[in-house]
Amino acid sequence: MTSVPSTATVDLMNTDEGLPVRRLRRPGRTVAAVLVSAGALGLAWSFVTNPNLDWGTVGAYLFAQLTLQGVWVTFYLTIVSMVIGVVGGTLVAVMALSDNYVLRAVAIAYTAVFRGTPVLVQIIFWGFIGAFFPEVTLGIPFTGIELYSAPTSSLVSATTAAILALGLNEIAYAAEIVRGGIESVDPGQREAASALGLRPAVTMRRIVLPQAMRVIVPPMGNEVITMLKTSSLVSVIAGNDLMTNLQQVYSQNYKVIPLLVVASAWYLALTAVFTLVQRQLERRYGRGTVPRSARAGRSRQRKASIVRRTV
Repeated sequence: MTSVPSTATVDLMNTDEGLPVRRLRRPGRTVAAVLVSAGALGLAWSFVTNPNLDWGTVGAYLFAQLTLQGVWVTFYLTIVSMVIGVVGGTLVAVMALSDNYVLRAVAIAYTAVFRGTPVLVQIIFWGFIGAFFPEVTLGIPFTGIELYSAPTSSLVSATTAAILALGLNEIAYAAEIVRGGIESVDPGQREAASALGLRPAVTMRRIVLPQAMRVIVPPMGNEVITMLKTSSLVSVIAGNDLMTNLQQVYSQNYKVIPLLVVASAWYLALTAVFTLVQRQLERRYGRGTVPRSARAGRSRQRKASIVRRTV
């Protein structure tokens, strides 16, 4: 025999924090959802069934060795450039917040130069750095003694030039993200650490940066995805990335659109992977700071479980 819920239980089901809960009817949302869904499905269907899209070429090159090699180089460029950007950006951010005006001036000048010039210009500059510095020489200054000398073109390959351009450019953007995260931490945290006798470097590494990560991770995740797509620009210096390899193919067989679909599919797949990693990092560093909406949802779940146990 099923028991009838008590009046208190019914009130618990219909209230949230003591206020009546009523679901509002919004027919406009339903109509908008139907229209948007129909438009999206129609666009996708017209793309898939387009007779000018050669799906045979897409399937032939989607997992071809040339494509997979380009995917690996793109992934490698993204990771290495972001490591350089995050490490260097943290250093530049600390310099920008320093009390030493020389360090602040250098950090501000670095950020202004690399944020103020296009990434494509920087890639081309590093790709043709041999025209600016024909040789790399190590020696004792003002003595004419050379310890090592080599042509720049033999030291800076296309991949190295791409890493230098992307990594040094990312430092400028990562520095601003890290600086904003550091400034979001309550200054009282530094004062408390100083009162405990911690050195400024230890305070920054153990106290400030872990708390700043909650603010740093979301925009830094966007930077990773942006870096993934920006790496396609290294095709101008034949960086052996995904776009470089596919451009070499469609410059010969003229299958431009199918090969661009192959590139887009791989970029979407890599973006999905990086997005999942970003969500995990946000969840990790966001522990203890649950949004109000999430707390309300958990409260409703607890109340619903109480009702199920009562009935």
